[in-house]
Amino acid sequence: MRVDEITPNVDSDALLAGAQFIDAFRIATTDPGLDARHATEAMVARWPRWFEWLIALRNLLVAPLGLKTTGATEGVDRDMIGIFPVVSETPERLVAGFNDKHLDFRLVVDIAPAGSARSITATTLVLTHNWFGRAYLAVIMPFHRLIVPVMLRKVGG
Repeated sequence: MRVDEITPNVDSDALLAGAQFIDAFRIATTDPGLDARHATEAMVARWPRWFEWLIALRNLLVAPLGLKTTGATEGVDRDMIGIFPVVSETPERLVAGFNDKHLDFRLVVDIAPAGSARSITATTLVLTHNWFGRAYLAVIMPFHRLIVPVMLRKVGG
């Protein structure tokens, strides 16, 4: 299954005003009943083991700095998909993400007709707040570019 990096086609100001980073990847699917929630659930249902190790290492390193290790907020009942809080949702678009001290991020999953198929687009937006956020983004970027296509392949086909 082919995943293409595409030019992002979202209103970044409405999703995360001031975002300094935005990218998008797309895959086709033949599932006519797929909606954005089910696509997102399939994307984050199971991570590759190498990614789980990276997340565990990340959480170990950032917890002492007071950064969030998941999007869950203690004492707040939120709709979550995996570690991501749902910000907004329609059948065609799900926006997930959270704000933290070093950066804010959004994952946008869009479902759209594409001829006889449907396309699934995953768009990531990031707004950094300080030098640590910029450094963190630089460190995770190579892994981000690997994991998003892996996530999309779990849905497409």
